[in-house]
Amino acid sequence: MTTKPKIVILLPDGIGLRNFAYSEFHTIGEKENFDLVFWNNTPFDLKTLGFTEIKIGNSKSHPLTETYKNARKQIELNLNIRRTKDRVYDTYRFPFSYNTVKKAIKSSVTQLMTFTHSSQYGLTRIRKIIKQKERKTFYYHQCLETLQKERPALVFCTNQRPMTAIAPLLAAEELGIPTATFIFSWDNLPKATMVVETDYYFVWSDLMKKELLMYYPYIKVSQVFITGTPQFESHFDKAKILSKEDFCKQYHLDLNKRYICYSGDDVTTCPDDPKYLEDVAIAVRELNQKGHALGVVFRRCPVDFSTRYDKVLEDYKDVIAPIVPLWERIGEGWNTILPTPDDIALQNVTIEHTEMVVNLGSSMVFDYVAHHKPCAFINYDVDQKIITDWSVKKIYQYVHFCSMPNKEAVLWINSPNEISAIIEKGITTPSSIIENAQKWFEVINQQPPQVASQRIWKAIKTIISKE
Repeated sequence: MTTKPKIVILLPDGIGLRNFAYSEFHTIGEKENFDLVFWNNTPFDLKTLGFTEIKIGNSKSHPLTETYKNARKQIELNLNIRRTKDRVYDTYRFPFSYNTVKKAIKSSVTQLMTFTHSSQYGLTRIRKIIKQKERKTFYYHQCLETLQKERPALVFCTNQRPMTAIAPLLAAEELGIPTATFIFSWDNLPKATMVVETDYYFVWSDLMKKELLMYYPYIKVSQVFITGTPQFESHFDKAKILSKEDFCKQYHLDLNKRYICYSGDDVTTCPDDPKYLEDVAIAVRELNQKGHALGVVFRRCPVDFSTRYDKVLEDYKDVIAPIVPLWERIGEGWNTILPTPDDIALQNVTIEHTEMVVNLGSSMVFDYVAHHKPCAFINYDVDQKIITDWSVKKIYQYVHFCSMPNKEAVLWINSPNEISAIIEKGITTPSSIIENAQKWFEVINQQPPQVASQRIWKAIKTIISKE
């Protein structure tokens, strides 16, 4: 009797839960005769889903790793500007903080290292130092012990960004265990978010493969697999979607109304989001006065627990119906606000029973096109900004928007006065917009989107047979 190859799925934070714990990924892996173990650094108890897990007890990085990691990001952005002659990469920098002595020291050291190491040679040196520091930690030695005991055929990291993933992957490298990581989001690579280094990389599309090879010249073509992302798979499982009657009853909506969805952003991405929501509500009121029967379903950003929308929701409660995402705050830190399996079903039924989505440049355009529905992007600044130097122009200059095959993939709202006309267009004649959005979807994510998990397992099989 042959033993099943063991795959350790590293969850360094909660970001990977949706793609790899709540999708069909685990079920498919078991059908493919793999022995799956989640190496879990989240507070979520995966045993409740019937999964085998090893809890990570003390994921403490070296005290200097964060500073070196921050310097690495700054250096990579500098090199990207040199490589492309494009200053857009400056927009991916976060401002340095000096409001405590500790933060001031960290910021100053980061800037000094960035100044002295902004070359390929300097970047290589910083990458090497990060590994040296992490190998000295108690966490690293714990990871070695875990992997010596488990002896997996592969360690698969669900997200390339967290510092807490470095030590486990270095431990695997030390023991000769092959490693792979999944690039989590469509906009991650231009932002210089790569923290881990692995033997193999799983990307969404041919476009993302080209980006990966451009931004990280030390990665070889043979190390990259195009798989797509599991995050869109659930949209194609229509059997689990509530009827419109049940949806309206459960969330106290009017069955006789047609709803549009306003999808909120986090406060950093869009500080003026409450005003945009208000503008949409005003436009819907106007349309209703003309004989339409419309409402707005408001889905806030799942990690935004602020009160900033309260006044708008109260003032326009005749129009706006908030449906709170089903995420849970399991601990105190921002990284302990985790998605739940129920939220996937909630997002799907919301899309199914709303006519279109309005937001500021979010990937919800692809969630909606998976249901053959249009998206409208907000493209104007409000008169009284919360932050004076913030602008929508900054958002649409980001590199990932260059992937749009043409500007007709979404409806553009260029002023508050246009909202009512755009909504009317969205709910009546959106076919060409949907066709163009589908073309965009095909650029950013390998098609067909519903078999991404299967492609990932095929890639894992290929890796194991090579090793």
